[in-house]
Amino acid sequence: MKAINTIRMGGVDVLPLVEGGKGVAVSNGRTCGAWASAGGVGTFSAVNADSYDADGSIIRQIYQGKTRRDRHEELVEYGIKGGIAQAQRAWDMAGGKGRIHANILWEMGGAERVARGMLEGARGLIHGVTCGAGMPYKLAEVARDYGVHYYPIISSARAFAALWKRAYHKTSEWLGGVVYEDPWLAGGHNGLSNSENPKVPEAPFPRVLKLRQQMREFGLGDVPIIMAGGVWWLEEWEDWIDNPDLGPIAFQFGTRPLLTQESPISDAWKQRLLTLKHGDVLLQPFSPTGFYSSAVRNEFLRELEDRNERQVAYTAEPVGAHMAEYGVGPRKRLVYVAPHDLARIAHWEAEGFTEAMRTPDNTLIFVTPEKSREIVKDQVDCMGCLSACRFSNWSQHEPDFDNGRRADPRSFCIQKTLQDVSHDGALEKNLMFAGHNAYRFGSDPFYSNGFIPGAKQLVERILTGR
Repeated sequence: MKAINTIRMGGVDVLPLVEGGKGVAVSNGRTCGAWASAGGVGTFSAVNADSYDADGSIIRQIYQGKTRRDRHEELVEYGIKGGIAQAQRAWDMAGGKGRIHANILWEMGGAERVARGMLEGARGLIHGVTCGAGMPYKLAEVARDYGVHYYPIISSARAFAALWKRAYHKTSEWLGGVVYEDPWLAGGHNGLSNSENPKVPEAPFPRVLKLRQQMREFGLGDVPIIMAGGVWWLEEWEDWIDNPDLGPIAFQFGTRPLLTQESPISDAWKQRLLTLKHGDVLLQPFSPTGFYSSAVRNEFLRELEDRNERQVAYTAEPVGAHMAEYGVGPRKRLVYVAPHDLARIAHWEAEGFTEAMRTPDNTLIFVTPEKSREIVKDQVDCMGCLSACRFSNWSQHEPDFDNGRRADPRSFCIQKTLQDVSHDGALEKNLMFAGHNAYRFGSDPFYSNGFIPGAKQLVERILTGR
């Protein structure tokens, strides 16, 4: 394998190895500080990050507000305090080595407020902010105001060009790097556009080459591109290393740091990673953000798949093929469905899926009474963790704090499940984000006999090859 040399990033020389940020509360100050102490770029998640009481115990995020708007304010306060706490832990653990980055999602609730509050309260502790899940035009402005570098996460040259032309050209001196996140391989939320087929992956090299060519047109030939998604052994990427066509390249590892001694996920989760098989990670459309995302296909995702299959179109009046009457809800308000769909409904009801729930797209889904109560409760308990949520119809924008659409029961409360799984909740009953190469834990001899490395050991392994 080629020698891995340091590159210039954020004004200093670092190993071109970046820890990918994973929220909620999965990439924390401990994982970030350990990765940075090995000479790379550590990243903690500032998405609803954990904070601690005087005894060092995690403060669980419990909401007391009577309204969604009140709970949203609590969420922003939790986010700021948690971000500051994780930055301090990362700084203490890094010992002055490497770089410390905070990762936020632009579509998270109160993203700009959390970012500014965290950077204000953790001045001097954070070197960079990475940000994706949306088009973070204001990211550059926030970074400039606090004297830190910014690292937008994009999935195409076209997306970066839009960001550059609208905003980033004004603050180019603070652009530390551009993260190219492969939408077919990376874990978590993915930036697939409407023109890209989720079932037809495209090779990353031509897309990253196009990004570099676009960046050179903007005078950004020396700004690193960070390849994220699908990176395991660097020898598989030798044609990228020191490639003059690509320019300076770093590699981001999101899934592999899950399986380290510093990782805060449960032992059961770590053991589950070691058993994954090829195809166990699913790229799916159920997230309340509206983005595709990649996660382990467990009972949680299978239930969402099945829920979305038990779906029929309806009309308020008899139109075309929709001539069969069907009564919805306790009052049995009439809607009209196709006769063959009425037969499907009868079959589902016989199996116990007796509750019809309306979606924003004039369809009905069918669930059990227990699942219907759970969905409604989760929608009522919304705390505005996203800027706009299709599951609860929340929007953080005044005056109505409503996205203008019916709440969508085909999705789920992402804050609830990610908080639960990151704090030892049942693995089969919650969303478990992972990259599509997670199955390689089971075949990589580095992890034989259940070995779980420290972060420094993992960095050393990556640098030396297989």
